[in-house]
Amino acid sequence: MATLSQMPPLEQLAITGRVAVTCVGRGREAHVDAMSSGRSGLTACDFPGVDFPCWIGRVGGIEDELFPGRMAAYENRATRLAVSALETEGFSCRVAAAISRWGSRRVGLVIGTSTSGVEKLENVYRNWSGNGPLDPAYSLRHHNDHHAVTSFLAEYLGIEGIGYTVSTACSSAAKALIDGAQLIRLGLCDAVLTGGVDSLCLTSLFGFEALELVSREPCRPFDARRDGLSIGEGAGFILLEREGDGPRLLGYGETSDAVSMSTPPPEGEGAQAAMREALGRASLDPEEIEFVKLHGTATKSNDLAESAAVASIFPFGPPSASLKGMIGHTLGAAGAVEAVLCLDAMESGIVPGTVGLSAPDPALALVPRIQSASGEIRRAVCNAFGFGGSNSSLVLGLS
Repeated sequence: MATLSQMPPLEQLAITGRVAVTCVGRGREAHVDAMSSGRSGLTACDFPGVDFPCWIGRVGGIEDELFPGRMAAYENRATRLAVSALETEGFSCRVAAAISRWGSRRVGLVIGTSTSGVEKLENVYRNWSGNGPLDPAYSLRHHNDHHAVTSFLAEYLGIEGIGYTVSTACSSAAKALIDGAQLIRLGLCDAVLTGGVDSLCLTSLFGFEALELVSREPCRPFDARRDGLSIGEGAGFILLEREGDGPRLLGYGETSDAVSMSTPPPEGEGAQAAMREALGRASLDPEEIEFVKLHGTATKSNDLAESAAVASIFPFGPPSASLKGMIGHTLGAAGAVEAVLCLDAMESGIVPGTVGLSAPDPALALVPRIQSASGEIRRAVCNAFGFGGSNSSLVLGLS
């Protein structure tokens, strides 16, 4: 494994735009308010077709928002979330400005997702008689294909540069951000729209329930009584550019455990390596990091492994927190959504707490913050770890 001093330095790419939509609201003001007050957006599950008790992070009113008529073929819950984010705080105008600066062929697009528009197919099958063709409104290319959301964004925004989709479970959107940085470093793009989108769907809810990973109560990351996750939905976008004003992507790291399809190694060796790689690319020592945004799923094994990994890299204990008690686990979108929220906190002078945590597990190697507080964060690490041992770590900094 490369040491910190052996890692090639990373040009500090500009984050010229960002936005997130989650169950607590749309845009920066809503998320800053939720982080400041410790407000959770999780609610008792009312998603159609779910017959077991759980709590979810559902984005309210998404079904009723306007959807562009010219893009009607792509309409589903995931693309609705994407449109809601694009049209929040004028984010789509920032993308248009980047296209104007660099040209549509020099702007790339890399999006992470776990389920794309599978919710559309679920509804089609639920309403199918069992005879004859499926509803003609359903199209594999426009909905269930993992590239469907990315294709939608390219057409909707007029992006003609390199475009592809990353689907590595819960690290997807963080890896999309890393890929966007690499496209710029390689000279293939001058700007890249990155991020992630995932919507609530029966595939995710019943899938995690089958794995016995869904909590019957709002999730409690790193709590002694934690018993599983709460699934959420959302969209988070980050616009990376070769130059410009705004926060910086200082470094990144990614590794693969190759140990288990669903359980990380208890000491989190792969997560440790990803964080070390990210710090090396940022040319930073662990002591220079002022906050660690934990992946923090609230499952027994994941919190155990991440706490061991973070404590091994940051033994002096900078403030850390999980955001999933506030917004739920947005799966493939989590890496981007939570990076946006971390930047919102940094620019607003907030050190986030861990909603749902009240009795820290004494068996864990670290104790995350319980309550939010005022404080300056200039450099932060953001973790996103996925099934199959896919680990990603980002280092974000204010300019």
